Amino acid sequence: MILTWLYAPGDRPEVVAKALRAGADAVIVDLEDAVPASRKEYARAATAELLTARPPVPVHVRINALESPWAGADLTALAGLHGLAGLRLPKVSSPEQITRVAERTGGVALYALLESALGVERAYEIARSHQALRGLALGEADLRADLGVSADTGLDWPRSRVVVAARAAGLAPPAQSVFPDIRDVEALAASCERGRGMGFLGRAAIHPRQLPVIERAYLPRPEEVSAAEEVISAARRTPGAVALPDGRLVDPAVVAAAHRTLSLHHRA
Repeated sequence: MILTWLYAPGDRPEVVAKALRAGADAVIVDLEDAVPASRKEYARAATAELLTARPPVPVHVRINALESPWAGADLTALAGLHGLAGLRLPKVSSPEQITRVAERTGGVALYALLESALGVERAYEIARSHQALRGLALGEADLRADLGVSADTGLDWPRSRVVVAARAAGLAPPAQSVFPDIRDVEALAASCERGRGMGFLGRAAIHPRQLPVIERAYLPRPEEVSAAEEVISAARRTPGAVALPDGRLVDPAVVAAAHRTLSLHHRA
């Protein structure tokens, strides 16, 4: 179960190497926003070389936007490489884009980044577009610009929309978008708490110092673990719905949530 995703620029192999040892559950090598046009070809070649072998942690690659002049070469260079765990597709706005990429990449896990009003509006259609699609995420910087919002609350509806669309399509809960201030770990922790309450699971990071903050926010607390164990114990003793002494009703949905809590706890 992945809680922490760490971005690293594809044109800086030394930074990618450090990211692989930083303690993240997965590393996202970025060929898009982090790489200037003059270095796109080098970034692609360096990333392809890295992925000829299996890295120590799963590596996903954010390719260039599908409508850009570089995306086709990205897909050609990366598809089929032994060390590639997934492709992250920026600026997705239609299910047809996912279908076209899936047909080219032969079963590689795909993740759609929704970064426009149109992409968010079509979130469920995109989420159920192809079996190769394994997850959704928001690209919040671009989305803010497209929507013209400055307050963080302006993204509450798109965030909830993506969470609901992913779950309705049977996908894993999405991870939160990156938190841009690498110094303010208190604000990051508060933002993660809020995201957790909205249904997100884990978060992307842009600096290793953010990783333990994200992990602490998303791992269950001792009282949550105890409550989950009590729920599962009660369900084993008495099949069907049952009320605990504190008034909580134990039904199949509550039991499933308890198992998810314990899975996260055992992961730690």
